[in-house]
Amino acid sequence: MDAALQAFRSLQPCECHQIKSLQYSITGDVLLVVAGNAQAKVLDRDGFQVMECVKGDQYIVDMAKTKGHTAMLNSGCWHPKTKEEFMTCSNDGTVRTWDVNNEKNHKSVFKPRSQQGKKVVPTCCTYSRDGKLVAAGCQDGTIQIWDRNLSVHTKFHCRQAHAPGTDTSCLAFSYDGTQLASRGGDDTLKTWDIRNFRKPLNVATELATVFPMVDCCFSPDDKLLVTGTSVKKGEGTGKLVFFDRVAFQKVYEIEVTSASVVRCLWHPKLNQIMVGTGNGLAKVYYDPVKSQRGAMLCVVKSKRKEKQAETLTQDYIITPHALPMFREARQRSTRKQLEKDRLDPMKSHKPEPPVSGPGRGGRVGMHGGTLSSFIVKNIALDKTDDSNPREAILRHAKEAATNPYWVAPAYSR
Repeated sequence: MDAALQAFRSLQPCECHQIKSLQYSITGDVLLVVAGNAQAKVLDRDGFQVMECVKGDQYIVDMAKTKGHTAMLNSGCWHPKTKEEFMTCSNDGTVRTWDVNNEKNHKSVFKPRSQQGKKVVPTCCTYSRDGKLVAAGCQDGTIQIWDRNLSVHTKFHCRQAHAPGTDTSCLAFSYDGTQLASRGGDDTLKTWDIRNFRKPLNVATELATVFPMVDCCFSPDDKLLVTGTSVKKGEGTGKLVFFDRVAFQKVYEIEVTSASVVRCLWHPKLNQIMVGTGNGLAKVYYDPVKSQRGAMLCVVKSKRKEKQAETLTQDYIITPHALPMFREARQRSTRKQLEKDRLDPMKSHKPEPPVSGPGRGGRVGMHGGTLSSFIVKNIALDKTDDSNPREAILRHAKEAATNPYWVAPAYSR
């Protein structure tokens, strides 16, 4: 990407479904796509599908007996230590873990339950930093945490974390693993001590929330906590709000745009803040001194000039049911196709220059010095007559009057 900030590829992985969550794995080689359907997808860096989770049987009552989700997905994330494992939560009331190498069945199932033992819908889920705990925020206002290896009973449970009936949009563990931050649909941001999970450590209120997927995250040094605020159309400015983790006082705020701030991510290695807004903008905030790579590489690159050859490439026709012998190879990119054509001796053959002087190799020179080339050149000269046609006819009038054989006598016979 250069200073133009144009995407190098656009794709629609889940047809018309709303995309709920996107996240790269810890190695950065694959991308998890969680949309409004029941099947999460994993794509590679070029946008091609690696796996698609299986859909469960919606006629089975016990969700643990089905192989996959049966209702709309809400959230998903990768395991922080194991690059093949990821997790999703759905409206079917389950949180499932998956293995990239096994798309036919889930790895394990966690079923959140209300105080009466009824099914509740998880709206967000996350792993702890060491990957040993699985946390889920539910629609009844509870936060439930399981041991990753024990999926039956919860290890930590808070019944009244947020207001019942609101969507808890995000859960985030601190980097030291002792605290949990939760962003609720009741316009609050709370921090919790994992060792004492009965009441929150700190609470911040009056943080407007409109979207059910507003993020919160810790800074890489674990000193700050950041979240976004929502606004109605034309009624204010969406902001990024920074809180001190210990005193929980508002330290700083950034006015982003005249729309809601929905997603935010503080990358631990790049030390940059990525922000997604409700009007379709994606912004990146970085420090020229403390940040590394990322957006800094894009800013210094000049805009790439468009090559004329790239606009005239042949269109690729997709024929999925054609025989293998007639099927065209898939074109990855225009640049690679041009490099491939350059290696082809037929396509990269340089045209022969015109022959100067006497002809050679069976080719005749354009202005050769031989008699034959001079005759060939003069045969094609322009022989058009530019004289007056009336004068050319009247030139024969006197002869026609004295000897009218070819005019009147010819027609008399």
